[in-house]
Amino acid sequence: MNARFAGTPAAVHGPPVPGPHDDPAHALVARLAVLREQVAALVAHRAATDATAEDPLRGLYLSDEAVHHLLHTTADGVSGIAVPLTDTGHGAPPSAALGFSGGPDGRAHHDPADRLARLAERTGLTEWDTTVLLIALAPDIDRTFESLYGYLNDDVSRRRATAGLALDLCGLPASTAGARARLHASAPLRALGLLEDEEPERPFLSRVLRVPDRLIGHLLGDDTPDAALIGRLDPLPDPLPAAPGTEDFTDRLAARLRTGPLLAYLREPREGDGLAALATALRAAGLDALRCADPAEHVPELLREARLSGRAVVVPGLPERPGELVRALTAAPDVTVLLTDPRPYDPHWSPHDPLVLEAPGRRAGGTAAWQAALGADADGFDLAATVAPYRLGGDRVQRAAQAARALAAFEGTPVTAAHVRRAARRQSASGLERHARRIRPDVDWRDLVLPEGPLTQLRELALRARHRDRVLGDWRLSAGGGRGRGVLGLFAGESGTGKTLSAEVVAADLGLDLYVVQLSSVVDKYVGETEKNLERIFTEADRTDAVLLFDEADAVFGKRSEVKDAHDRYANMESAYLLQRLESFDGIALLTTNLRANIDEAFTRRLDLVVDFPFPDAGQRLALWRHGLVHVPSADGIDLAPLARDFEMAGGSIRSAVVSAAYLAAGRGDEVTAADLLEGARREYRKAGRAAPIEQAGSGRPTWGSGHHARGVVRDLSRKCP
Repeated sequence: MNARFAGTPAAVHGPPVPGPHDDPAHALVARLAVLREQVAALVAHRAATDATAEDPLRGLYLSDEAVHHLLHTTADGVSGIAVPLTDTGHGAPPSAALGFSGGPDGRAHHDPADRLARLAERTGLTEWDTTVLLIALAPDIDRTFESLYGYLNDDVSRRRATAGLALDLCGLPASTAGARARLHASAPLRALGLLEDEEPERPFLSRVLRVPDRLIGHLLGDDTPDAALIGRLDPLPDPLPAAPGTEDFTDRLAARLRTGPLLAYLREPREGDGLAALATALRAAGLDALRCADPAEHVPELLREARLSGRAVVVPGLPERPGELVRALTAAPDVTVLLTDPRPYDPHWSPHDPLVLEAPGRRAGGTAAWQAALGADADGFDLAATVAPYRLGGDRVQRAAQAARALAAFEGTPVTAAHVRRAARRQSASGLERHARRIRPDVDWRDLVLPEGPLTQLRELALRARHRDRVLGDWRLSAGGGRGRGVLGLFAGESGTGKTLSAEVVAADLGLDLYVVQLSSVVDKYVGETEKNLERIFTEADRTDAVLLFDEADAVFGKRSEVKDAHDRYANMESAYLLQRLESFDGIALLTTNLRANIDEAFTRRLDLVVDFPFPDAGQRLALWRHGLVHVPSADGIDLAPLARDFEMAGGSIRSAVVSAAYLAAGRGDEVTAADLLEGARREYRKAGRAAPIEQAGSGRPTWGSGHHARGVVRDLSRKCP
């Protein structure tokens, strides 16, 4: 048998190996050679004591001689005809015959290539368990065992080991309760997924024992994961340089992992933070891991794979109802199981409580991880300023670096700050689009026409967003009480004064997307539903690198009123919730309002900055008209000063007037003229229900006419817009 088996190693597992001492298959076949001798002894004993042994049809029917033999055999004799493993001729126990006994010091000494012995040591199997395991897997390694087992089972069609045959080969009577118990579903062999009972409906002694194919492959040296896990396993991210203040956590976690199996639950502030901490600790502890984001119905295969390979199980992110999954994973104390999720651990999930820890968060502005991921590609721009707003965790930094390189290669240029920002925004995509309208900023500070005061405050807002972790965290200037590190700003001013545009410019300066909350999808007539919708938005914004904009915020951030009826009571409850939620918010949120007086003073106290947007004066209106026409083909000799002087409009209305003029010119196939701009301005006045300057009798100001009057005015416009 050995020669035939050794002659076809590729059929068992991969290519031939140099020598027998480092070949797992050789160690297993050596054990089977000893088992074969024991089987031969039992066959010889059966042939000598069974009157039907010479019948050529034995096992296919019951002859009179067979019935007579069964009637004159004791109950123990049916399954315990011989005790070959306890009588090896050398006075050794059965474990010694198969090479499972320990040395003089009581500890197991085995060949490092002997995976069966290593598995037994790692999982705590007894010598009897390991012997039964070898008996059960023998036909899967050497086909000659099939015929021998068929003979011993008195049924040539039953070519695998049965419970009764295993007891026979171990020399134990069928009435031995302890041995029978080791084959029950709760016993280690089956509870660990190492042995399967395929026929629970049959009598106990005739039940077939089967070893999973994955276990046999492992014992032969095949490390390919179980087929049920193919496509479900992902590699751990490469450890990133530890953020300041997190080294002690990962060091202590690594030290605990070295001591033995661990059940741990890491609550992560943002998706990926827990996985990043685990990857660093596992690498420091010298452990490999099986990362499976969705074990679903394959937990037994996952745990068995971990036992076979001696690796940890890492599950990042739990399903919405994680109780069944957590219960199954934490019921395996012999396997290191590490779970991460943003939710707090619920003791109802499992009776086996893991070690619950708070994973350190990836702070904004940390450049060490980005420098490690980008390498020399980060030399061409200011890396610190570029990545300051991002708090990507886990492998997101590495994936963003790869995406930035791919974008640069596609454009045929070196990696730039723009590439890094685009890649980082994609890695920070979230579910906010279910509740808000996403805007990808395409503006900058040059698009703002504001007085110096509001402009300075807007720049300070971006500055706070970049350095909040340093100021509030490292310098310990957080207010305490669970207050978050969010940045909150209120933009107050009349409609069209540039509040939404300013929010877009701030987002663009930070390299983030802007999400405009649709209040129609937030406010609900049912009690408590508005708060639930807002909580979903805040929770998603906490874990996303983005700017959140509440337009017309006084609809939900309005003043609390005296409670006169149930409506007032529930409205005040909504405001109270918002006040508490803003305290713990970690993102960037901007609020806009046309009526600052309607905002509750308690909200104002929690804001970092309140920026007032004044109505533009004549000089600012002139700048807005000029800015609106920068990219628009316009006729020579247009003077915008009279428009800016006589039409008192905010920036939004001026833009709309330019758009109307552009459509009029495009319809003619011509350039924009002064008459087009005049008509656009008049339309904006009519939309607002205001009288145009031509209709303002006794105003004392020059008026803009229509028809030939307008043309006369145009003749006076001799200067071209710069």
